[in-house]
Amino acid sequence: MVMPIAQLGETVLRQHADPVTEFDPALAQLLQQMQATMEQAGGVGIAAPQVGVGRQALIIASKPNARYPDAPLMAPMALINPQIEATGGDEVGAWEGCLSVPGLRGFVHRPDEVQVRYQDIDGQWQRTTLTGFPARILLHEYDHLIGKTFLDRVSSTEDLVATSVWERQWQNG
Repeated sequence: MVMPIAQLGETVLRQHADPVTEFDPALAQLLQQMQATMEQAGGVGIAAPQVGVGRQALIIASKPNARYPDAPLMAPMALINPQIEATGGDEVGAWEGCLSVPGLRGFVHRPDEVQVRYQDIDGQWQRTTLTGFPARILLHEYDHLIGKTFLDRVSSTEDLVATSVWERQWQNG
């Protein structure tokens, strides 16, 4: 089942999400619904607050689509109660969009590498390191768990552009 996506201005997007404490069928169902919602909307990641649930759960997945034609292939990955342990690599700037902020893109600088500790769907602690676009997706979705959006990460309003303008500029090289 596809869930409604919270939009900029809704309170849930500006609150810190609570930890997940129950690793049960309801959590599995939430994650399935989040993934279906993300895929239908052409996203590469989604956080529970974006579907109105104030819990620390997110999904990242990368594949080329209309919104991100150059995205690398990455199987969907659920991260519950994620903790950013370290970031590294170069600070890289790139255009980001968000399912909760339709119509805008922002140029955001983020570390090119992130090490994260998280719980899987069974509640077991895991650790992974992501680089490049997957690291950017993770940091973008993690921001939703701490009440932030990419709008909080742009250096200035000059780093914002209408999606329609961004698409024209991207398509024309």
